[in-house]
Amino acid sequence: MTSATTEQALRLIGLSKSFGEKVAVDRVDLLVPRGSFFGLVGPNGAGKTTSLSMAVGLLKPDSGRAEIFGVDVWSDPTRAKSLIGVLPDGMALPERLTGRELLTYLGLLRGMAPDVVVRRTQELLAVLELDGADRTLVLEYSTGMRKKIGLATALLHAPKLLVLDEPLEAVDPVSAATIKVILQRFVRAGGSVVFSSHVMPVVEQLCDHVAVIAGGRVAASGPLDEVRGGGSLEDRFVHLVGGQQAVNAGELSWLAS
Repeated sequence: MTSATTEQALRLIGLSKSFGEKVAVDRVDLLVPRGSFFGLVGPNGAGKTTSLSMAVGLLKPDSGRAEIFGVDVWSDPTRAKSLIGVLPDGMALPERLTGRELLTYLGLLRGMAPDVVVRRTQELLAVLELDGADRTLVLEYSTGMRKKIGLATALLHAPKLLVLDEPLEAVDPVSAATIKVILQRFVRAGGSVVFSSHVMPVVEQLCDHVAVIAGGRVAASGPLDEVRGGGSLEDRFVHLVGGQQAVNAGELSWLAS
């Protein structure tokens, strides 16, 4: 493992994936620097979720490689996965457990010491404002609470890299603010974050690097200011993914009274 390789928190090399005749990801190359807050943006169906799923070992690529701090995700999955915390979009959780029971179960399943699991579980529940729902089953959690307990499961084992797919989607502003603060603190402490989102202002607020994916390929990638080129990220995004369809004056005239 070279020092140049380990300077990358995440490295995707020629990742490709097809579903039947549909090419979802087409030879994606991506470098996520260590210590960065990296935003991944793209339209629906662009290949973001498929790329992230292959990057963390949830979906096997047809070709290409994914490396976490230089460790190949598919040739050494146990070591690679010990370095990452993952929050997939729409993650299913054991719903007949409370949040505390869920974290305890997952911590022990990872082989963590029981006293460490107890201490970290209490801290995460308190910081994420879930300790007041200590007897509430995950089944009864709101969307915001589910995102927060999902983030807690990703943080529990103290990973070096967080890979989060739409962590703020359908989350109320209070829960979103809490999640943002925790992620910013994680990066300041030396962690790295890969964060997919459709909300450009949130990406601009949080991220220092960004990649735009369209049609299963990387259309642009690099430091945030470099990618947006002096304008807004939203304008740059619209330009890269194909522009905005014009609406003629006579179209949809029936909407006005």
